[in-house]
Amino acid sequence: MAAASASSTSLKPSPPSAAISCYRHSSLSATFGVTTLSLRSRLIRAPRNLVVLSMDAKPTILVAEKLGDAGLKLLKEFANVDCSYNLSPEELNTKISLCDALIVRSGTKVTRDVFESSGGRLKVVGRAGVGIDNVDLAAATENGCLVVNAPTANTVAAAEHGIALLTAMARNIAQADASVKAGKWERTKYVGASLVGKTLAVMGFGKVGSEVARRAKGLGMHVIAHDPYAPADRARAIGVELVTFDEAIASADFISLHMPLTAATSKIMNDETFAKMKKGVRIINVARGGVIDEEALVKALDAGIVAQAALDVFMEEPPSKDSKLVQHEKVTATPHLGASTMEAQEGVAIEVAEAVVGALKGELSATAVNAPMVPAQVLTELKPYVTLSEKLSRLAVQLVSGGSGVKSVKVTYSSARAPDDLDTRVLRAMIIKGLIEPISSLFVNLVNADFTAKQRGLRITEERVILDGSPESPLESIQVQIADVESKFASSMTDSGEIKVEGRVKDGIPHLTKVGSFEVDVSLEGSIILCRQVDQPGMIGKVGSILGEENVNVSFMSVGRIGPRKQAVMAIGVDEEPSMQSLKKIGDIPAIEEFVYLKL
Repeated sequence: MAAASASSTSLKPSPPSAAISCYRHSSLSATFGVTTLSLRSRLIRAPRNLVVLSMDAKPTILVAEKLGDAGLKLLKEFANVDCSYNLSPEELNTKISLCDALIVRSGTKVTRDVFESSGGRLKVVGRAGVGIDNVDLAAATENGCLVVNAPTANTVAAAEHGIALLTAMARNIAQADASVKAGKWERTKYVGASLVGKTLAVMGFGKVGSEVARRAKGLGMHVIAHDPYAPADRARAIGVELVTFDEAIASADFISLHMPLTAATSKIMNDETFAKMKKGVRIINVARGGVIDEEALVKALDAGIVAQAALDVFMEEPPSKDSKLVQHEKVTATPHLGASTMEAQEGVAIEVAEAVVGALKGELSATAVNAPMVPAQVLTELKPYVTLSEKLSRLAVQLVSGGSGVKSVKVTYSSARAPDDLDTRVLRAMIIKGLIEPISSLFVNLVNADFTAKQRGLRITEERVILDGSPESPLESIQVQIADVESKFASSMTDSGEIKVEGRVKDGIPHLTKVGSFEVDVSLEGSIILCRQVDQPGMIGKVGSILGEENVNVSFMSVGRIGPRKQAVMAIGVDEEPSMQSLKKIGDIPAIEEFVYLKL
């Protein structure tokens, strides 16, 4: 599959970032491009993670709306926490440049201006709840900011509130209560509607919708659902029939809305859809106010098409005092209480706090909204392969000569698992990160990897090779192949003049196993000196002596060769960084035709 389409722009090397150090030497020319990793910066890049904080600085997290004490406690154990509520847009834009993370509920609008005002410092936005329509996801992605939410903690609370509104509306609880408190006794006016045997259409069969369906079944209702993405087996397990949108609204006695607010669902309940409904239908909304055209709902209530509505959310919150919809006698209204139980508030606070802290630590997030959505157990299994993917691509791009530019990259995954059982989106993102960061000033992470590749004109294609054997491990090997480049390494190691490196995970540690057609065995940890040379006696001793004179410890050496005294590749792992003088001495050894020093 193609991760990014081609364009007229190619990926051109520019000044290296602080993510990698490279020293290149050949018998014809020498290029020095050494960079250092500053420990004093607020943020430093790391191969496997989104963001890693330096040891001498705590991140700052801005909490812009009230959060439960348990969540705040978790945040304060890790970061400096600024609780500033009711900020104006201007105040938020000013304050955000000093913050690494932002936590909001539904009231704060996190717009493009917020991301641009952060100056690139904002790395995580946490939404304390499910819906993220108040966050500009496109702007977050373009700015490399991860957006996480808390999708599970308030599920039961929202479902319970939906059922509470359903039953309260059916029996006119709110209106009858107000009547009694006004000194009246109007038993005949507030005769209700029974729920047993009635059809409830659940529009949006996600976490909340399915919980509402379970409870409605317990009330004796016949439940149908519409959701283009819901698996049929989950619906069957609950005893719910999945139907089309038109079938749902046409046959329902009650309609409960649980879809997110998107361009497709905005005002999806409008004049046209109300006209298709059964006369006397009753509507409950604990999702988002924007999914209902409120003017159209008022007209439907007045015309008797909709008998009653129970609403917890509105297009404008709070709604105006003279809102015709809120003041309508057939409407039961609550002030966005779906998640407002003590248990849910604490649960949401803990869930979003854990997600934000985890993201700032560089952990792969299972609740990320604008990054590959991969279950937590899959992320855990893929973790060493994530590291392998990035380090292989970092190594490959450094083997490309400075002036050629990378346009096309092919990634081959070898696995005994079926293609559907292997999700490579995270791996692809980290390969893009490894290809772009060493030769640019860009910061690339899981969020903006595909977007950045497309902007740079970098084409990524993926291929899967299915192997025989046990599928216990997700992958046997990963190969990164860069085509159409200039490189002495490439011209000497492959017939086509391309860069090709391959690796695998051994005992949880990523290893380089092939450079071109040469087999090696190199642990991708620390720093590596990779030499293209003529195989001859004494090479290991010569290089080892030069490093030993400077007290640089060699952690391993691996040599791959075509045959005795022919072309060979030697990989040397070092625990300390050699000086320029030592590297030059290695490059001056006559048998070494080219070498690259890589700090991974």
